[in-house]
Amino acid sequence: MGLRDRLKLPIDRGSIEGYVGNHLRFFISLAIGLIVFVGVIALAVFFMAIRGEEQTLVPDVRNMELTEALLELQVKELYPRIQLRHSQSASDRGRVLEQSPEAGTIVKAGRRIRLVVSQGVVLSNVENYVGRRVDEVRMDLQTLFASTATPLLSLKEPFMYQYSPELPGTILQQRPEPGTSISGPTALELVVSRGLENELIRVPALTGLSINAALAIIGDAGIRFTFSPRPPRRGENPETVLSQAPAAETLVAVNTELSLVVSSPVELKAGEVFALFSYTLPVNPYPLPVSLEAMLPTGTRQSIITMNHPGGKFTVPYRLPAGSTLILSMLGRELYREEVSFPTGAPSLDQL
Repeated sequence: MGLRDRLKLPIDRGSIEGYVGNHLRFFISLAIGLIVFVGVIALAVFFMAIRGEEQTLVPDVRNMELTEALLELQVKELYPRIQLRHSQSASDRGRVLEQSPEAGTIVKAGRRIRLVVSQGVVLSNVENYVGRRVDEVRMDLQTLFASTATPLLSLKEPFMYQYSPELPGTILQQRPEPGTSISGPTALELVVSRGLENELIRVPALTGLSINAALAIIGDAGIRFTFSPRPPRRGENPETVLSQAPAAETLVAVNTELSLVVSSPVELKAGEVFALFSYTLPVNPYPLPVSLEAMLPTGTRQSIITMNHPGGKFTVPYRLPAGSTLILSMLGRELYREEVSFPTGAPSLDQL
């Protein structure tokens, strides 16, 4: 049989039709599967697109500072629309006066919340400052014109002082007079009380008290003081006032300095420091509020002493963990800070 004859073999039509049918069914199934898959994806995208945003509760941000209010809204996924308005009090400056929608309203996330924020008061006339404390007036004006390069009203210093039965620091007279219109930057001239010329105070009894108890009494008495620490001797209690001058119950002038000798602790806990804080305050003709605080390594604030001080040398013994920070403030404003650390070399109670 030749090659031509061998190629003329009989063809099985059933096998060919089966082969073609299987492949056709496979492609049809694949096409249907793709269509179904694309449909499912399209439906999922559609429902995600038409689904409403999550609902949230509008927080109460009234009377908050603006930055604090914005953080509260951010947590709730809400956005602010801010409007500025003058208010009746300088202390309202930067605070939220009104909000809309009101607190407790349920809204969709992403909703804009209208906030009315105070710009402070509008000052067009000189107020009556007679009878007020000059440090309070200074703080009010600084707050009122905090964002203004050239304030409309400022205090002309140094002030004029005169002896008076009014408390030291009380405003006795002012120029311009109350009610005067302000058309441009104006300097306010003040006459301030220095207190009674021969005013006397009674020295408190501090000998034998603990250092902390003595500091509390001194703060209330408002008398100038200096501390001198030394190690305790036989029979003396540690961290105690050993002596004072002038003596207790003595009548002295208001500017008299009270000298106190105190004993240092016998032993300290690991990481503790006992030392003497010292700073020279600006001298004032009358006492101003002064405070000394400690920021502990844990972040906790601890008050050491708060009092009215006329200025000059300011010394306070302290016992604190190393790494704490001492913060000295006057009129509520920070003057100085100092980190508590061991003296150079090995820590010792004698190194003060």
